[in-house]
Amino acid sequence: MLNIIEYPLIEPFDFGFLKVSALHTIYYEQVGNPNGLPVVFLHGGPGGGINPDQRRFFDPNKYRVILFDQRGCGQSTPFAELKENTTWDLVADIEKLRIKFGISQWLVFGGSWGSTLALAYAVTHPQAVRGLILRGIFLCRPSEISWFYQSGAGRLFPEAWELFKNHIPPEDQNNLVAAYFKRLTDSNPEVQLLAAQKWSQWEAATSYLLPKVSAIEEMGDAQKALPFARIECHYFVNNAFFNSDQFLLEQCYKILHLPVTIVQGRYDVVCPAQSAWELKQALPQATLLIIPDAGHSASEPGIKAALIKTLNDWQ
Repeated sequence: MLNIIEYPLIEPFDFGFLKVSALHTIYYEQVGNPNGLPVVFLHGGPGGGINPDQRRFFDPNKYRVILFDQRGCGQSTPFAELKENTTWDLVADIEKLRIKFGISQWLVFGGSWGSTLALAYAVTHPQAVRGLILRGIFLCRPSEISWFYQSGAGRLFPEAWELFKNHIPPEDQNNLVAAYFKRLTDSNPEVQLLAAQKWSQWEAATSYLLPKVSAIEEMGDAQKALPFARIECHYFVNNAFFNSDQFLLEQCYKILHLPVTIVQGRYDVVCPAQSAWELKQALPQATLLIIPDAGHSASEPGIKAALIKTLNDWQ
């Protein structure tokens, strides 16, 4: 494991809200050096929101970091809203932020769903991207959704899987994503919240090489669980709003000129390394770093160290 320590926690030098549609307003913040190398941070989920620890990957003297809560989560409003909330709405929001801040090109940094969104943005606006740093690759394909939410990951975490699966009656367990979506959009807020907690805690239970009880408990909080589960499930039942199952891999030819670093945990159960491997085949210029002692979370020591070193070495 690389011996690199994350940067101290810093406060934003700028923050605010940007109205991106008649319905949605997103929260943003900037940290680091106002004259530094611009980088946009794309959080996971979808629906995960940003947190202060995510600022600590970046050398505050080198980088000007723009972080924001995607539609419907964190401090963005309306809370847990599914209307006008698609991949392409989020791609448009990223571009609105770039234009707002007068940035010609920026580095795009995203993990898990953030890697999905980073790729979607890059193939749509390649001229605006200086490079990509991606972690825990998720291409949001039906096969990946099936692995984690229907048949696959539960074999490795059977005790956590039982809690997730058994929230759904046996007659509806043949399509757990659809069954959860029905409950996450129920007219009864209590039905929504209980389903959201079960959904979110399943992911929290599987995101670390060594499971963290604190992470599972944290995802029981309504402010975190509800937007996370509702928005994730909304995207998954809609195939991430892509027009083909292999959309991102098919579009990679548009970004063959960009420098790309992929950081992937060997034992990532949420987003298995197969997707990172396939992305590397589609982007032969990319550097693929497989961390031998890590799961999915960006806070895994080996993943964190690799991301910080990549950012420190970036020219």
